[in-house]
Parts: sequence; structure tokens; C-alpha cells
Amino acid sequence: MLGLRGVLLDLGVEPAELLREAGLGPDLLDSPDNVMSFAARGRLLARCVERTGCDHLGLLVGARANLTSLGLVGLLARQCATVELAWRSIVRHLHLHTNGASTALIDYGQVALLTYDIHEASAPANDQVADGALAVIVNVMRELCGADWNPAQVMLAHRKPADARAFGAFFRAPVLFDADRNAVAFHADWLHRALPSGDEELRRLLGEKIAALEVEYGEAFPEQVRAVLRTALLTDHSGIEQVARMFSLHPRTLHRRLQAFGVTFKQLVDECRYSIARELLEDSDLEAGKVAEILGYADASAFTRAFRRWSDTTPARWRRDLITRRNRKITNARIP
Repeated sequence: MLGLRGVLLDLGVEPAELLREAGLGPDLLDSPDNVMSFAARGRLLARCVERTGCDHLGLLVGARANLTSLGLVGLLARQCATVELAWRSIVRHLHLHTNGASTALIDYGQVALLTYDIHEASAPANDQVADGALAVIVNVMRELCGADWNPAQVMLAHRKPADARAFGAFFRAPVLFDADRNAVAFHADWLHRALPSGDEELRRLLGEKIAALEVEYGEAFPEQVRAVLRTALLTDHSGIEQVARMFSLHPRTLHRRLQAFGVTFKQLVDECRYSIARELLEDSDLEAGKVAEILGYADASAFTRAFRRWSDTTPARWRRDLITRRNRKITNARIP
């Protein structure tokens, strides 16, 4: 978010004034050591979009970020031997940098994906957050692979804005809106690209520092499983055996570790499906049948039964009610 100050100034808005309006300290953007919650970031971005009228503001903010913006996580990635190892390191430790979303690297052989999954479906400005995150991913790839690097495709799980030219100009690749996930696709050969030899002593010191932070701020095991499940569900890898393999555990061991926290694997799968379903219904125009397919249901009726169990309503009614609430809010805001 450090790039937000420059973006606002370029758009003619005083950052300190807007931060105060959002209930945040006017010096919040002055230091990379400052911390804000995921929800507060969304509220701030939503206010910024409203004030500036710029519906691709999140993209502009992300375009100013790079590995350095990821702090210790980014510094450690710089010391890795290959692009793949750098991203494996980022994926492993990103929860120390942000606790409202997760990134995953998926290698399909010829094509690889870097995904960004937002956990808080009801947080404001999730579309702006996703736009900024994918811009950061592309900037990191250009930092690792060269400034001329371009993705094969960029996928965004929200509606296409009225003017999408800024997306094509920055990503320099086809952009698919209303996608089933937020992701950057590229040729998998880039993962094998060697990086300049890092400093072994620096890598050791950074590893020790991050290990200490893991102990102090590390997530509970169910949260780590939730983060993995979001990507696993969208890539048809959500079976207990597949997820357990991602943690190098036997399925029975995974069950026992979750039971120690009072939850089951099925409960986490249901939570993630419900979260992703609400995101897709709110942020895209996908029909219920397509959402059902994305979440691995046999048909739309099976998905509807599950959604009714979660929310006591159908997907179609949930979406209609959401639109009604939005329209009522807009109407009330316009009444003097």
C-alpha cells in the first residue's frame, strides 16, 4: 500500500486528508513498518475509488510495488537459486505479510499459474485488492525474469470495468474478467530460470529471522489448511489425500491435527466453498450452474441445496437481495 500516496497525489487527492476521513492515522503510509488490517485496507481503497473516480486505482497501487514491498519475505526470495524456489519461498511465508489472502504456485507442466485468493469474501474493494495483487505478482516476475517478461494471460474474478485499457497496458497480455480465480498464467519454463547467486550468510540470517516470526505470529493449523483449500478447490485438488500431501502428512495425521483445534476437514471444505461461492456471486455475473461447476458439484441443484444449507436461501435470491441492498444504499446516499 506504500504506493497509494503517490497514486493519490497523481490523481489530485491529498492522502493525509483522505486517511483521516477513513479513520486512519495520517502518517500510515509513511513507513513500511506500519500495519493495517485487511478489512481496513479494503475500506480505504473503496473510499479512494469513490473520491478519485478511478476504478482501476488498485492496479495503479500494485504497479508501484515489487519484491522490496514484501519486506523480509521479498528479501529472502531474492536469495533463492531459481524463479520457482523464489516463489515457493514467497508462497510459504506470505502469511507473515498479509493475513487476508494467500498466493499459490501451480505447475501444470507446460503452463504455470500464480494465484491470489482472498479469504474475506465480504471485505470491501476486493476487486481493487485483487487487481493490485496481480500487478505485484507481474512486477515480481519482471524483476526476476527481466523487464520484458509478459504473462500468457491474466485472470480476474470480477466484472470487467467500463474502461479496461489500463489493464491491457500494464499486463501486456490478454485479460480475462469474470474468471473463476485471480491468477497470472505463464509458460512453466520460466520457473527454471536461474537467479544471480545470493548471499548464503544473508539467506541464513533472513531464514532465522523469518523462523522467529513464524513462531511469534504463525497462523493456527486450520488457517493454513483454509488457505491451501481455497486454491485446491479451484484447481480440483481438494481431496483429503491431495491436501495432506501438500503438508507432507498422512490423511489420518491431518485429521488428528485438525481435531485438536475442534474442526474437521469437511467443515473447512464447506467453509471455503461457501466463501468462494459468495465471492463469485457478488463479484461476477457467472450463473449458478457455472459456480457449481467451479466448486466441484455435480450440477446446479446440488450446489443450490448446499448453499441453502449454509445460508437458508438460494444462490439466486442471495444475489438478488445483495443487489437490492446495494441499490438502496446508493439511493439513500443520493438523498440530501
